[in-house]
Amino acid sequence: MASQIDKIFDSFSNSSIFKNKFTLQSNYIPEIIQHREQQIESIASILAPCLRLERTSNLFIYGKTGTGKTVSITYLKDELLKRAKKENISLNIEYINCKLKKVADTEYRILSELIRKLGSTVPATGLPTEVVYNKFIEILEAKPQLFVLILDEVDYAIKKISDNFLYNLIRLNSELSKAQISIIGISNDLTFLDNIDPRVRSSLSEEEIVFPPYNALQLQDILRDRAGHAFKENVVENGVIEKCAAYAAREHGDARRALDLLRIAGELVEREGVKKITQGHIDKANEKIEKDKILDIVETEPKQFQLVLESIIELIELKKLPQIFTGDIYNHYKLLCEKTSNEILTQRRVGDIIAEFDMLGIINAVVISKGRHGRTREIKLAVPQQLVPKIKAILSSSLGVEE
Repeated sequence: MASQIDKIFDSFSNSSIFKNKFTLQSNYIPEIIQHREQQIESIASILAPCLRLERTSNLFIYGKTGTGKTVSITYLKDELLKRAKKENISLNIEYINCKLKKVADTEYRILSELIRKLGSTVPATGLPTEVVYNKFIEILEAKPQLFVLILDEVDYAIKKISDNFLYNLIRLNSELSKAQISIIGISNDLTFLDNIDPRVRSSLSEEEIVFPPYNALQLQDILRDRAGHAFKENVVENGVIEKCAAYAAREHGDARRALDLLRIAGELVEREGVKKITQGHIDKANEKIEKDKILDIVETEPKQFQLVLESIIELIELKKLPQIFTGDIYNHYKLLCEKTSNEILTQRRVGDIIAEFDMLGIINAVVISKGRHGRTREIKLAVPQQLVPKIKAILSSSLGVEE
């Protein structure tokens, strides 16, 4: 056994097809960001007054996953900070990903993370939020400065916390004499600001920039550039880049998906002990990503979404039927909420959650007519059967129910 393991380790250490795998990661910032020149120049124009320590308009950047939003704003952040350092300008730009648990799921945690980034600390819990705000103000007021806060996936924070936290951050400007705060929000949801409190919306005074999806030819350009940095020569066979781009173009032009496909295909090649990435490896990589995506969705969805999905799975297994109906799900969901001491949502809201699962491809929901008794939806699980035990394990752990 030991000798076999040594062979595996030797094959990986001595014959990698990769030259620099990091260039295929989503957090890699290339020297040239292709097909986003217009958006980057627009953002640069909005943020340029930072270099005069003038508070800029709050900026909201929209676009679907993998359209270059985060990589573009990170590139500009680095360029602004380089210029500020060179000219001795007191500019501070901090980035927070609002999807991260224990970092951005409460107003308190966001503030404590900002305080940590500014070189100080507060207890993880226990202080009134007002005290933490005062600590944040005290640190900012230590010197004249402009503080730019980038909130990636900002719509997640608003769903978890409420839109008040944005209002509270903007309101701080009226209490600051030496420092000022500007907000940059990044979101996949083009409509999330339409649903916030009008008072908050009016206080933001925001500018908006939309990142359109990449088309297949643009994705090919991006992939060729990254592949040239990532792999040794003659590793990628003809047609591989085009197939990657085609898969990602179907996923609303998601460059992140395209890069993940290429990276995972390369990892599969290394495990097989061969030297070239073929189109078949892209198919295998796509299948693996689809499975991982479903499990990630199940794990990160809010508790109410998990309760509805648990109800669907339990009902299908209980009734031994391939499909169930909306009313059955709601009745079972209510029992599950009582069992786990969770709030019971209205039937209409549960219907919205079912529609969202349908959109995500986790279930298939077909509307059928029951004549004068109205309409209902016939629900079937759409996930591969081999994933169901893993989904049940995730739900069991999160909800505290027995499998």
